[in-house]
Amino acid sequence: MHASHKLLPFQSLPKKTAVLKILGAATLGIAGIAFFGTQARAEGLASKDKRFMTDAAEAGNAEINGSKLALEKSANPSVKDFAEMMVGDHTTASDELKKLAASKNVTLPDGPSAMQKAKIAVLGKLSGAQFDREYASVIGVSAHTDAVKLFQKASTGAQDADVKQFAAKILPTLQHHLEMAKKLQTATQAAK
Repeated sequence: MHASHKLLPFQSLPKKTAVLKILGAATLGIAGIAFFGTQARAEGLASKDKRFMTDAAEAGNAEINGSKLALEKSANPSVKDFAEMMVGDHTTASDELKKLAASKNVTLPDGPSAMQKAKIAVLGKLSGAQFDREYASVIGVSAHTDAVKLFQKASTGAQDADVKQFAAKILPTLQHHLEMAKKLQTATQAAK
């Protein structure tokens, strides 16, 4: 070779190695684009949509934790049936929400809010008919009234189409839970 011909760094390597280096660099470039695309997607999500997802996760966690407590503490078959339904339905909704959050690069809380934890702690100190009444009131009616409002607002006002669709899908189940909770509340208030 003449001195006027300079070799590129990969020209002195066997062709197979040079191709692998080029493919590796291209793969890193594509991974970087994918990463920054995901970041842009999360940054593009409206703060109110992120807030909805966080609030929905906390509400679902509170209803699951409170209902697991009811399964342990209550002797009332109606309370146990309602609690079992809450754990099942809210676990399913929570799993869907986690998938949605992951697709939007949003980190969700893994438990209830501090206020919800305090309410569940108070429930944990009760027993018998008093526990059943408070569970029906706090986890049944109050929590579902709040959840229905939260999901109604997101089902019409969320900016992200996937968030809006999720809220609209879960809303009828929450409305059904609220109606059942009101009936349970009436039944537990009558019990002595």
